[in-house]
Amino acid sequence: MKTLTAALTFVFAAAPMLLGQTPVNTSLGSVQGPHPFNVRDLVMLDRVSDPQLSPDGRYAAFTVRRTDYAANRGITAIYVLDLSGTGAPVQVVDKAAQPRWAPDGHHLYYMAAADGIEQLWRVDLGGANGLDLASHAAPSQVSRTPLDLNTFKLSPDGSHVLLSYEVNIACPTLACTAQGIAARAADKASGTLYTRLFVRHWDTWATGRRNQLYIAAIDASGQIPAEPTLLSKGSRAPREGPFIRVRGAGIDGDIPSKPFGDESEFSFSPDGKTVFFGVRIAGSTEPWSTNFDVYRVPADGSAPPDDLTAANKAWDAYPVASPDGKTLYYLAMKLPGVESDRFGIMAMDLATGQTHEIDPSWDRSPGGLTISPDGKTLYASADDNGEHPIFAIDVSTGQATRIVGDGTISGFALAHGRILFARDDLKHPSDLYMVDAVPNAHARQVTHFNTDALANAKEGDWEFFTFKGWNGETVHGYVVKPVGFEPGKTYPVAFLIHGGPQGAWDNGWSYRWNPQTYAGQGFAVVAINFHGSTGYGQAFTNSISGDWGGKPLEDLKLGWAAALGRYKFLDGRRACALGASYGGYMTYWIAGVWNTPWKCLVDHDGVFDTRAMYYDTEELWFEERENGGTQYEHPENYEKFNPLDHVKDWRVPMLVVHSNQDFRIPITQGMGAFTAMQRRGIPSEFLTFPDENHWVLKPHNSVQWHDAVNAWLAKWTAPPAPLDAGSPGAR
Repeated sequence: MKTLTAALTFVFAAAPMLLGQTPVNTSLGSVQGPHPFNVRDLVMLDRVSDPQLSPDGRYAAFTVRRTDYAANRGITAIYVLDLSGTGAPVQVVDKAAQPRWAPDGHHLYYMAAADGIEQLWRVDLGGANGLDLASHAAPSQVSRTPLDLNTFKLSPDGSHVLLSYEVNIACPTLACTAQGIAARAADKASGTLYTRLFVRHWDTWATGRRNQLYIAAIDASGQIPAEPTLLSKGSRAPREGPFIRVRGAGIDGDIPSKPFGDESEFSFSPDGKTVFFGVRIAGSTEPWSTNFDVYRVPADGSAPPDDLTAANKAWDAYPVASPDGKTLYYLAMKLPGVESDRFGIMAMDLATGQTHEIDPSWDRSPGGLTISPDGKTLYASADDNGEHPIFAIDVSTGQATRIVGDGTISGFALAHGRILFARDDLKHPSDLYMVDAVPNAHARQVTHFNTDALANAKEGDWEFFTFKGWNGETVHGYVVKPVGFEPGKTYPVAFLIHGGPQGAWDNGWSYRWNPQTYAGQGFAVVAINFHGSTGYGQAFTNSISGDWGGKPLEDLKLGWAAALGRYKFLDGRRACALGASYGGYMTYWIAGVWNTPWKCLVDHDGVFDTRAMYYDTEELWFEERENGGTQYEHPENYEKFNPLDHVKDWRVPMLVVHSNQDFRIPITQGMGAFTAMQRRGIPSEFLTFPDENHWVLKPHNSVQWHDAVNAWLAKWTAPPAPLDAGSPGAR
């Protein structure tokens, strides 16, 4: 691999300017030799993900996303590694994603575009003695549908495949939906009439189409029909408006869920005769409901789906059947209208419908489940005290035991008693590791994708610390030292505030808020997992609801004081606070109620007016949970911690960043805050991206974002210039 080069200096990109605009660098540049880690290193790293073990446990398939900076995009390729040898991973397919092994162990299925439409493909890697990774057969196209494939899952015997397509659920065929899309594009009238929410979600305007679940048989030539069989049949009554529902068409919900759902939301029974999936029926309550249910449907589509978890009005999801087919395991929350409640692991007797929670004493909230071949153990990852490890959960006792501890596990696969997993931490982007599926086993790193790239990019050391936070309870945080740290010196500080708010600063690598990008600029970093953070028990997580400006602010104050007292290299007189989403809300909040420590503030996509936020956002269940009901029924709750009401006390210079495609926290929130700063005469800048959502994802935009933020921090935390010997006041 080539050694990554990065710029220590930059030039401004040539661009037209309007009144009040300032150009910001987006060039990449290059230098050789050791240098502090920076955003140009960050955007060019290889991103390893989606590990998949072959059925015999010998081969790893996975994806690597590289950056085409000139094209301003990422390109994903599929690699395969022989785990029994010492050879390097081999790229088997370019511009493709979601590799999945067939049960025969030599066919690899995946998704890639054909004529601009995402299709299902497969490649035969079989050879005389194991797989032939060097000279395998050419890939073959499996599907030829008129719509993009969202995701897929193979049946246990490989004879069938589940497929998800976004369709007009009134249409009897995929072709019908495609024709409707073409007709809409040709229509010279551009208006859309909506009769219910969602009107828009995350970063997309509603089209009336839904993700639906289909099944298709794979024939002897490796092909599937152009029109697969619909499994997610609905029985919604017809209604007026552009999004018409008809009896017997698709279910009124998304499988997988939008915007981030994947194939873990549906699965086969071991014999392949039954399919399980999770879905929320939309109706008129979708924006304020988290009532997902798990359904069962015959794999041949001969009957409509059957709701297995209708009794629970909260979130049920991620179904996995036991190897004997008698028990269905799934995750369930207990509180309706909540997205951050603890997921308990449920077991359902499929013959009787009786359910019980197998892990009621485990105070963590796991992700999707993987079951061992003997059916005795479930595997899942979960936030845990600043880490995100893999746990083995004993089905009979509910006892959860760490299999892999330090760092953040972003994906894993199980085969032949071994686990292949992707792991990252605060100093390392993701790579793949192998470990035996037993407690305290030694993990072996099997890929080293960014070793050369990071060889000359110097990073800051870090450590966790604890302190007594709100009510004397233990709270965790971490500190990152600046690159080039020297004992006895002091350094300016970037005080990072996480979003969620039910999230956490974990020991993990990030491509958006990476502490090493600040350490590389000469800043120390302080980050606090305040009350409301995940991984410290459900009561700790729940404690933020209804108290956004209370306990978390107390923790931030106490954490800041504890860090200053413990780490003498932190220069508390040269510190800036930065946050996004809820962290952005908190940045606006402290601008009015705790602004004395800060030289500057950076707010990314934050909530400025909690009252307007209720009517501007899309997922209303979140607002109603966090504020104890609707705004019109409980206006006092929305005003209790409203940053807008404290603008008169703002005084600290602020950079506001807000993107136009952010529908979670719409851009008017950021514009309102910038207006407040400008009207009050406080130094302020506003950076906006017309093509980004709640995150900044495009490579050039990421560079521009970091350059603007770093310049803002450097401007306001620069040490005072020394007085000239002859100037007034010099001594």
